[in-house]
Amino acid sequence: MGIDKRRSVRGAFRIPEATLFAVAIIGGSLGSILGMHIFRHKTKHWYFLIGMPVILILQIALVVFLYFSPIEFSFM
Repeated sequence: MGIDKRRSVRGAFRIPEATLFAVAIIGGSLGSILGMHIFRHKTKHWYFLIGMPVILILQIALVVFLYFSPIEFSFM
């Protein structure tokens, strides 16, 4: 968000909104939300104001579901 905000102020090539959402979906939703408010970037777009928290809630729900599921995960 900070990089895109700096580029928008300078009038440079911007990061596509789809890329910002993709970063949030693969695990950067909390950082995206914080970046939106720290840099005051994309806060006027309703789909960012609603979409980023929804992605975060879904990610938290997925982690809780996997934690309490009877399936055992092993990464070794």
